[in-house]
Amino acid sequence: MTDPRPAPRTAPRTPRILIIGAGFGGLGTAIELLQHGFTDVTVLEKADDIGGVWRDNTYPNAACDVPSSLYSWSFAQNPDWHRRYAGHAEILDYIHRVAADLGVRDLVRTGVEVTEAAYDEDSATWRVETATGETLTADFVVAAVGQLSRPVIPDLPGRDTFAGPAFHSAQWDHDVDLTGKRVAVIGTGASAIQFVPGIQPVAGHVTVFQRSAPYVVPKPDIAYSGVRRRLYARVPRTQAFGRNLTWVLSEQLNKSLTGTAPMKKVMEAGWHLLLRAQVRDPELRAKLKPDYPLGCKRLLFSNDWYPAIVQPNVDVVTHGVVEVLPEGVRSADGTVHQADVLIYGTGFAATEFLAPMKVQGAGGASLDDAWADGARAYFGICVPGFPNLGLVYGPNTNLGGSSIINMMESQSTFIRQLVEQVRDGGSIEVRPEVEERFDDEVQRRLKDSVWGGCASWYRDDGGRVTTNWPGTVAEYKQRTARVDPADFEVRRG
Repeated sequence: MTDPRPAPRTAPRTPRILIIGAGFGGLGTAIELLQHGFTDVTVLEKADDIGGVWRDNTYPNAACDVPSSLYSWSFAQNPDWHRRYAGHAEILDYIHRVAADLGVRDLVRTGVEVTEAAYDEDSATWRVETATGETLTADFVVAAVGQLSRPVIPDLPGRDTFAGPAFHSAQWDHDVDLTGKRVAVIGTGASAIQFVPGIQPVAGHVTVFQRSAPYVVPKPDIAYSGVRRRLYARVPRTQAFGRNLTWVLSEQLNKSLTGTAPMKKVMEAGWHLLLRAQVRDPELRAKLKPDYPLGCKRLLFSNDWYPAIVQPNVDVVTHGVVEVLPEGVRSADGTVHQADVLIYGTGFAATEFLAPMKVQGAGGASLDDAWADGARAYFGICVPGFPNLGLVYGPNTNLGGSSIINMMESQSTFIRQLVEQVRDGGSIEVRPEVEERFDDEVQRRLKDSVWGGCASWYRDDGGRVTTNWPGTVAEYKQRTARVDPADFEVRRG
């Protein structure tokens, strides 16, 4: 006789997911997965704490150049920001608090550096190796190591001969007292325009070596009163209004860099007025005028950069650095600039993405080989030949304006949908022709953008723009809102 009772339901399979990196991208993806029922999630972080760039960058005056209301997770708005542009300590505290409140802090294993990851086609799993020799197995891997996680120090002749302390801004040595010291700063990027004004008042002398002048525009920063913070907490719509206004303005900036929107003209006017008002010396002012279009390199926001470098204890050197000596730095004109401390504000290996990690996909294919002509991925997330792998803040997802967190949230949602496709086993891989068609579009649009005809850190050694997205955040969000199964090869387990 047939048993009339329904067969017991099989418990849904829980795929094992490994996330590499515990910054905004990795933690945000872990939150997205956890909130959609994926419980076997492990986040591996090579450092001893979470936080990504906000853990590492502790230099004086380190702060975000995107308003805090927008530079935060949309699902975890913070009414208690103390400034419009929060400093690194407050941002790091926010990351810790949200990670703990939403249950992902305990999923993180710190002090675990991934060195290799290899895909096994027979089992449709990834084998992940760590620096300590540990081997982990996962059904899906998410690489969220970021574009600004590996500091670059130029290989200058004599670099190791310098007699005094020398360090990169992202590895700030707080044991070094700069009071009264002669400090040489190499680089004038986003970090230097923050830390130079921070050290100028105490240093004996600061020599800034500038390879190319940045565009610096006013930073409309203000402190938030207790009354304002309480209003944000009690009436969230008031903070949401500011966030939405910032969103609209930042999208106009993105359009300006990739098209003809008028925001670029506004920024150029702001830069010109700031320079003329704060730098009265015409000779110095000439040194500080960029020789490239606004937006070609990262646009910088500061109210105290120009006031700092016009001080009598600061020199700006535009001759290139040719040699580091025990007693200082020699510039291309032959001058030796004496220094007690050397600080590199020389940026990051933004175009190297997952390096130095070695990644092998189906059939033993190397990611290094796949990216030999420049890193590329479908919406910066999926690479043909590398099933069950998702990237956060991957190739061509950086922005010239706005908040990268919005982009990463879209990537987290997309990756969660990919994982749902293989919840019961199997693999999912973007079709090569789909990725190729997408990459052709991106590169074509980039050629028509402000980044298409000038040198910057947005380009790799071959001249290909591998970092930036050629559109708005709204476009990216709309196009990644839903995974189209037709774009992927899905093999069921």
